[in-house]
Amino acid sequence: MTQGLIPPLTVMLIDDSLMDRQLTQEAFELLDQPARLITVESGPAALALLSAAHTHLPDVILLDINMPEMTGLELLARLKADPRLRALPVVMLTTSDNKQDVTQAYTLHASAYLRKSMHFQTTLQQLEDFISFWTQTKLTTWPKIISE
Repeated sequence: MTQGLIPPLTVMLIDDSLMDRQLTQEAFELLDQPARLITVESGPAALALLSAAHTHLPDVILLDINMPEMTGLELLARLKADPRLRALPVVMLTTSDNKQDVTQAYTLHASAYLRKSMHFQTTLQQLEDFISFWTQTKLTTWPKIISE
């Protein structure tokens, strides 16, 4: 199947920081590759959206760790415990370089662990690489296969 027949990647960013959500939105608008970004401000809001019957699941989730109410690691555990959501790829995107956070994320079956950059150009390159990777590995039947 050619690249042009694959629909654009849909990414859900779950991050409590308005500035980080806006920065990521700006970066997505500058990307060379087509991708759709959905932003959510908290773990509970993400669970509500992902659990709604009408929601089309994203292709991949970018998840911050350090959030109030429900941490990213707590949300990751909830996602992986839900039969409908457990197959969703979740990539941690965080400022934390704490080895315990990294270990716990992978123990909870995170697909990858990325450190946030403080520089916009580095963030842009990081997201470009992220989109390229996940677009190439995306199944054309995803996420339909898990909702059947």
